Amino acid sequence: MSPSPAAQFAAVYAVLTAAHEVGDYLVQQDTDAKAKGHRTPEGAAACRRHVASYTATQALALYAADRHLRLGLNWRRAALGLALSAVTHYAADRCNSHWDDTTSNAPLLVRAAHAAGKATWLTRDPAAGPLIDQAWHKGWIALAAAVATAPRTRP
Repeated sequence: MSPSPAAQFAAVYAVLTAAHEVGDYLVQQDTDAKAKGHRTPEGAAACRRHVASYTATQALALYAADRHLRLGLNWRRAALGLALSAVTHYAADRCNSHWDDTTSNAPLLVRAAHAAGKATWLTRDPAAGPLIDQAWHKGWIALAAAVATAPRTRP
């Protein structure tokens, strides 16, 4: 018997979120964590390395959960969910150390956060940027889980 769509979504969200924490804090190399927001080719490469290891962590965790819990995931849909998580993770992590930037050269997500009324918080509180970063990640992980568990379509 297959799990209900709600149970499948909840399991996948929990697994992707836990793997996010592992990938972001345990797997990520310190050198990549420091460099990933630099506006240089080296910074972009560091961010790509981090997102690759982060996505591999999520994929392995999702595979293990699918096997152990018999979630019955469609791996094309799961791959789409993982890709969504990866792309949005990269976009946010390129903002690393730029959250208080009020210039027109700030990354798009930073400018969007400022335009959404977060400018005062971002410029006065050093914890604001990382909190917005994590909120961004968790919101996209929820959408990635929805994509990964969307019902199979019939040919």
